[in-house]
Amino acid sequence: MGCYIPGTEQEQLEMLKSIGFDSFDGLFSHIPQQVRLEGGLNLPGGLSELEVIRKMADAAEKNTVFRHIFRGAGAYNHYIPAIVGSVTGKEEFVTAYTPYQAEISQGILQSIFEYQTMICELTGMDASNASVYDGATAAAEAAAMCRDRKRSTVYISAASHPDVIQVVKTYCFGSNTKVVVVPEADGVTDADALAELLAADPQASCFYMQQPNYYGCLEDADNLGRIAHEAGAKFIMGCNPISLALLKTPAECGADIAVGDGQPLGMSLAFGGPYLGFMAATAAMTRKLPGRIVGETKDDQGNRAFVLTLQAREQHIRREKASSNICSNQALCALTASVYMTAMGADGMEEAARQCMSKAHYLRDRLSAAGLVSKYEKQFFHEFVTTGPEGSADAVLNALEAKGILGGLPLSDHEILWCATEMNTKEEIDQVAEIVSIALNGEKKEVG
Repeated sequence: MGCYIPGTEQEQLEMLKSIGFDSFDGLFSHIPQQVRLEGGLNLPGGLSELEVIRKMADAAEKNTVFRHIFRGAGAYNHYIPAIVGSVTGKEEFVTAYTPYQAEISQGILQSIFEYQTMICELTGMDASNASVYDGATAAAEAAAMCRDRKRSTVYISAASHPDVIQVVKTYCFGSNTKVVVVPEADGVTDADALAELLAADPQASCFYMQQPNYYGCLEDADNLGRIAHEAGAKFIMGCNPISLALLKTPAECGADIAVGDGQPLGMSLAFGGPYLGFMAATAAMTRKLPGRIVGETKDDQGNRAFVLTLQAREQHIRREKASSNICSNQALCALTASVYMTAMGADGMEEAARQCMSKAHYLRDRLSAAGLVSKYEKQFFHEFVTTGPEGSADAVLNALEAKGILGGLPLSDHEILWCATEMNTKEEIDQVAEIVSIALNGEKKEVG
């Protein structure tokens, strides 16, 4: 923190004396001698500011930083307005933790309340919590929300992100909950298989799917939700928040719970995080939302005020009775998402989504002409899978990397999951197509 100034030795001694000690040995006298560290820590000597900067610069040079990115798979490269960092970098906001003395933390509470409001507007749902750790955790917590004494089996589409599937399985293992993975067919959830599985299982509690799914394809969410509800199961939609500026909202698709990762909302790739998981639900499911919810009220003088509400689900009750183990929230990341959505506005987010979609389709067409064809003939948002000759994935991606371009994610030795966002220009896409053509054909091929 910029305002942090370490105490001098004299100040430390004064603080010790104020609590009745004249040394640190006295302060720690209650700790048994046999467990105390003798001789101090084996740390290297201190460095000057200049030496530290040089050392860190040398370490940073080991990183490969790509200026052009065509990879998504759960973490996306979007433009972040300068105001986002300016606001969230203020020292009074730089914390990811939950205010336990809520009434004296009105600023943090209001920022979370505004975040919840925006998530509800984005998803069309009735209530949102104060965010959870990431999108995969949100999916697992949503599945737990749907479990009761009569219905406990969790169904999840095989077309979901593999990391999400794994986290859901991990959570369910801990609660002794059965998980069934619904097969995919031609890049999307097999609706017939889902209907058959749910019809045969009176204990089905919920079905989870992603829109768009892991392969970038758009699912028939309305139909999948109808199948789930006809079987008496809850319908959970995992969503890309940017896509919601164009696609039908989870509420319009009949979802009971909407979840996803808020990383596209103003958070940089940052080598994997931190991110935040957003959760929103219908009014009927609100009391089962895990973690914190900030509510608006009035103080004894009639002024607008904010409080933590509906939080008696975790450490406030007996652990064996808890339905969730979420004890904090991603307050700083949630604030980041709020500032991003405010700065972009509805029109700005819609424009970003349109550019993502149009540039991804242009990239698909250019790659097809270069020799990589789409694996699935499905509608997609900004990701898609291509297939090429056996062993071509490494050749293509290595050729792109040599030019400072991060290509798509290899799914096999000949399949690649590509992504385009508003950050990718037509010139970049044309360059990618040219490099791919040379890598596949040994010479430049006309791809125009």
